[in-house]
Amino acid sequence: MKTARAAAVTTVAALILAGCSTEDNKPGEGGPQTPKATSPIDWNLAAQDSYHRTATYPVYLNRPAEDPVEKETVAEISTVTPDGNTLIYTDAAAKRIGFLDITDPAKPVGAGTLSLAELGHKDDQPTSVAAVGEFVLVVVDTTGGDFAHPSGRVDIVRTGDRTRVHSIDLGGQPDSIAISPDGSVAAIAMENQRNEEFTPPGKEEGDLPQPPTGFVQLIDLKGAPDTWAPRKVDFDVEAARAAGLDTPDDLEPEYVSINSRGQVAVTLQENNGIAVIDGHTGTVTKIFSAGSESVDGIDTKEDDVIDQTGSIKDTPREPDAIGWIGDDHVATANEGDWKGGTRGWTIFDARTGEVTWDAGNSIEQLAVRTGLHIESRAEAKGPEPEGLAITNIGGRPTALIASERSNFVAVYDVSDPTAPVFRQILPTTPGPEGVLPIPARNLLAISSEADDAEERVRASVNIYGYGETFAAAGKPSFPSIVSGDIDGTPIGWGALGALSADPKDSNRLYTATDSAYGPARILGVDVAQQPALIDTELAITEDGKPVTLDTEGISARTDGGFILAVEGEDGPGNQLIYVAADGRIEKRGALPNDIAAQLGSNGLEGVALQPNSAGDSVWVALQRELKSDPKGVVRIGRYTSDGDRWEWFGYQLDPTGANGDWIGISEITVHDGELLLLERDKLNGPDARVKALYRVAIPDGQGVATAAEKPQVLPKTLARNLVPDLQATNGYVQEKVEGVAIAGNQNLYVITDNDGLDDANGETVLLELGPVAEALKG
Repeated sequence: MKTARAAAVTTVAALILAGCSTEDNKPGEGGPQTPKATSPIDWNLAAQDSYHRTATYPVYLNRPAEDPVEKETVAEISTVTPDGNTLIYTDAAAKRIGFLDITDPAKPVGAGTLSLAELGHKDDQPTSVAAVGEFVLVVVDTTGGDFAHPSGRVDIVRTGDRTRVHSIDLGGQPDSIAISPDGSVAAIAMENQRNEEFTPPGKEEGDLPQPPTGFVQLIDLKGAPDTWAPRKVDFDVEAARAAGLDTPDDLEPEYVSINSRGQVAVTLQENNGIAVIDGHTGTVTKIFSAGSESVDGIDTKEDDVIDQTGSIKDTPREPDAIGWIGDDHVATANEGDWKGGTRGWTIFDARTGEVTWDAGNSIEQLAVRTGLHIESRAEAKGPEPEGLAITNIGGRPTALIASERSNFVAVYDVSDPTAPVFRQILPTTPGPEGVLPIPARNLLAISSEADDAEERVRASVNIYGYGETFAAAGKPSFPSIVSGDIDGTPIGWGALGALSADPKDSNRLYTATDSAYGPARILGVDVAQQPALIDTELAITEDGKPVTLDTEGISARTDGGFILAVEGEDGPGNQLIYVAADGRIEKRGALPNDIAAQLGSNGLEGVALQPNSAGDSVWVALQRELKSDPKGVVRIGRYTSDGDRWEWFGYQLDPTGANGDWIGISEITVHDGELLLLERDKLNGPDARVKALYRVAIPDGQGVATAAEKPQVLPKTLARNLVPDLQATNGYVQEKVEGVAIAGNQNLYVITDNDGLDDANGETVLLELGPVAEALKG
């Protein structure tokens, strides 16, 4: 975390005595007036027209008993048995395939795994799977790093007893597989991928050509599996050259899809091309370039700033996944590879190769509006759309586009291939790649390939159901908070850990981004709208310049200004900062020296104002223990201007768990003569245990004045266990529950910090828990 600027630090006593008022800004005006942002998207689809998340299943729960829990395990590409009840996924990290019983889509059950060591060699890797009849075709890469001599096979496994009944040598390194709608033909993209660390003569490292070239294998699925054999389809180099493909002498097929006519669409990702094959005859009937695109209004600098003024010019699309829309159009997810990636998706007329529609910057804007912008990928390929599937829901052709880096699937009505209509955004765990519609059951399964056991952010299968049958609360739980646009540009946001009521408007809150997204800003939130709408942003400045702050707590003042709790990289870096209504820093206040010296990197986490006749009190919460205090006892501080006095009280945390877990305070607020403390552990997903609000009576007596004195531990009472509230979204339970506020409408709000998608899946959850009197019954 970044240390706040040290200039102009004063004692909090001087800060309070100065009054921190601004005569040039009337209360509630907020300084120079700017128009409020409005949302260009109607997020409120009817329940019967929406996907609803039913479950999130971390696939490490399906590991063999002998595997340690920290071993990497993923779900990359998936398929489903004809009855729609058993999902089968590839786990390249653990070199196996997994089985998941989804008979009840709200309660998936791990059904075990099949190691590729049992089918071949321990180093074999599954690249794709496809179920047909009573079998599953498991596509296996056996290259083992020998890129010049690629090899692979497809194993036909009976799903009932998981025994292999036949194996077919594919004559190269395979990638994806697709089955024709009538189940008669399988197509496999034979990539023969390049070695990214090899330098061809006269080229750069990782460049093409790196022979052998790729091709496609077709398998007729007629008769007994032991009679199935491949039909090789080669590409004409000169035809590829004439179409303008990159390095046509070394084509690398990536993804395949088959339409009702038996036509196979193939992406040639590194070559920036698309081919169409007649699956019946094996003839390549069309090959064309995916072309280039210039995209404006995107973030192209990795600088911790959501700056949407960047652009990319004439960039190759380099499509990955492909899917047919009807029989005449194809859609591609333009992930990019070594030379390109346009951060969106495109629809082509497959007969002519012409572009009928391109997403431009809309996928990245969607990520920004929903707090899913990944700043660490700004200079690379941004949200990086990779997975794609086309299905039919409610009688409408529908495209499902997976953003690998921003962790969502976007849903579009593509009834008109020249004018797709955005419908919905579905959050996922990190690295969504496999997008599997199950139309017979109105289900959608999304499998994720990123697994971070150390941070407990695990690869998962996300299950969604379409229609009112799956609507638990009448509307999807995501997004619960979005930002609006000003002049066509959405307000950038994320990493929200601070929350405060607006003292002038009962239906508004204030929040702030922490140092994951700078410079520092205060955001205004309209909670009367659903989802809640971020419609204002106020830049924080000092000496006329923007500043970066690690804002962890905020409390709005009645004069239109704010007080911020800013965490530092070390104890002295923790400050209380008073901000005027126009965003100017008025004063900086350091903690007492002896307290600051006892803090590490986990310091100020919350701030709250308690008005009283003798002068406002300022309450603060420290996240972790002082070095000299007993383990498990953290400090709550109160500053009062009457007597210029700091005093400190103790707060007993819940017991810590195993595996390096710790517990800390995340927020403090004042309500009805009590303090509300938000306490959390650092666990998420199924491990999450402590996410709770506790009541503490405001003490009548005085606290201790120094770090050397042992503070009185104030009794606490459980006000609300938040774990069930987080579990009710059917998502991956978030670690950082960090903000709480009671709005003027007397509703209780809690928000999670998505860490800017760093070591997190990125989903922000704003819980509206209803009237506070009912929400805090304990």
